Amino acid sequence: MTVVKICGMRELSHMVAATEAGADMLGMVFLPTVRRYIEPKKAQELAQAFRETQPTLPLVGLFADQPVEEVNQVVERVGLDMVQLCGDEPIGYWGKVTVPILKVVHVASVPMERTTARNIVIKDVHFRLQEIGEAGHIAILDRQSEVQPGGMGETLDWSIAREMADRGHHFLLAGGLTPENIGQAIEATQPYGVDVSSGVETDGMKDIAKIQAFITEARRNLLI
Repeated sequence: MTVVKICGMRELSHMVAATEAGADMLGMVFLPTVRRYIEPKKAQELAQAFRETQPTLPLVGLFADQPVEEVNQVVERVGLDMVQLCGDEPIGYWGKVTVPILKVVHVASVPMERTTARNIVIKDVHFRLQEIGEAGHIAILDRQSEVQPGGMGETLDWSIAREMADRGHHFLLAGGLTPENIGQAIEATQPYGVDVSSGVETDGMKDIAKIQAFITEARRNLLI
């Protein structure tokens, strides 16, 4: 199985275009500090309109270090199928969420020559992916950022991602993916799937042509 997820949805036309192009999951951001934030009321209306034509495609809500009660309230109100946790939520938090989880693992950027520091990062990422997998959830690898939890358009160290794939871990690759580099990214990291947001935007807005091109290229390479 391969998964293509398009994140940061705020318009029905973009959701429909992504679905028709072959997306497997669509994400909406419920973290108020992030540019792509969508208010729960608008998200509820958007989800209802979308469900009239696509009743089964999973809708994913993105949160980061928010009270689990708040997360579950949004899940119920909007009708989300999954939750993507992008913060430092501990394993005890995961089980309190009422729907399946995608858990983001942020990978620190360490130069190749800093061998000791790099090995520490690899060990930590391996442990966290193992923990997520054993709990029955899906992991997303994204680049660590001090600005916001994802959506920064910066690639992570693909060699670390490949190391995780070689160790048998399943994950979605995120961070700086575009229609132009998605083929190279998949070949380099062998992920379970891919997740994109800023890479299918133009001037901060979702671009239908880029969404279509990204999904086409992702599908072509994921199926090789």
